[in-house]
Amino acid sequence: MTMPATFRHHRVPAEAEALRAQVRAFLADALQHRPPLRKADSWMGADPAFSRELGRRGWLGMALPKRYGGQEAGPFARYVVIEELLASGAPVSAHWIADRQSGPLILRYGTEAQREKHLPAICRGEQYFCIGMSEPGSGSDLASIRSKAERSGDGWRLNGHKLWTTNAHYSHFMIALVRTGEKTAARHEGMSQFIVDLKAPGVSIRPIRDLAGGEHFNEVYFDNVRLGPDALVGNEGQGWEQVTAELAFERSGPERFLSSIALLHTLIDAIGRQPDALQAREVGRLTARLFTLRQMSLSVTAELAAGRNPAWAASCVKDLGSIFEQDIPELAQLLLDQLPSVGGGSDHTQVLAYLTQMAPSFSLRGGTREILRGIIARGLGLR
Repeated sequence: MTMPATFRHHRVPAEAEALRAQVRAFLADALQHRPPLRKADSWMGADPAFSRELGRRGWLGMALPKRYGGQEAGPFARYVVIEELLASGAPVSAHWIADRQSGPLILRYGTEAQREKHLPAICRGEQYFCIGMSEPGSGSDLASIRSKAERSGDGWRLNGHKLWTTNAHYSHFMIALVRTGEKTAARHEGMSQFIVDLKAPGVSIRPIRDLAGGEHFNEVYFDNVRLGPDALVGNEGQGWEQVTAELAFERSGPERFLSSIALLHTLIDAIGRQPDALQAREVGRLTARLFTLRQMSLSVTAELAAGRNPAWAASCVKDLGSIFEQDIPELAQLLLDQLPSVGGGSDHTQVLAYLTQMAPSFSLRGGTREILRGIIARGLGLR
């Protein structure tokens, strides 16, 4: 049995690390009045003005070519910026998916016209994307999707229904994975990706309210939506190959283990400088797990930088990272006799309440635990 490459230790290169102090200084000033509860909503919190400021500073679309508004920076430079944004609780949701996934996907598979239309606006923080993958009855089993685009004149006619679509309510476009061919014994064939204008006739978006009262997730319906010939991304039938490459970006970044970082900050502050033995041990363990996950994530970043598709390794980061993120609210209640509170209380108890309610979603978004472990098993040659 041929085993995949193991996780290897990687440091952030010096030229990328040099960017950290500049980003940290900007965030200390920009977020000085942002309360901890809002910081807990970091990568689900949208602030278009903040996104535009990041674009003005050259911190969006960093790896994209300069002719499209990017910086041609390496993936580690982008990693440093993302890590600092999330660790500080910055509101990144508006531009997040466009910067992380849609821009690189369009650069790699899109036409020149698609690149010129979308990439400069992404780099300016002015154009937002969402991802149309999951569907009712499909979830993370993307091979079972039923939404379909059929040939119509020189373009396409799209019908179907997407579910759990993060940020569809304020995104401008969706990159949707849909069927363009009939199902065959090869379940992953016959799928393609399209850029869908969410203001187009026939598109309707309905919010899904979560336990914390937010409406980050949505249902999106397509009723005879007309797509031009320029909407197809890549080649017809190439969707599965494209989406697996895209998911490596989605599943391996710092956002897959920093979703609860605001609570770790308030927990340490609430415990103070004289922890008891249990508090010291458990905070130490959380810190060790955090550093391990960060190193695994950096290893995947190095694989992506080398042009490889580390799908199984990215799935490891996402699976272990979700467990870590969900453990923090549980341990916070074990270590301090302070109950979660909504609409009042200390910073710590309010952040605890919010992330306790949000934590169940961490093992759903980006692929369920069962799907991820199947990918890992295949990567290890176990199935």
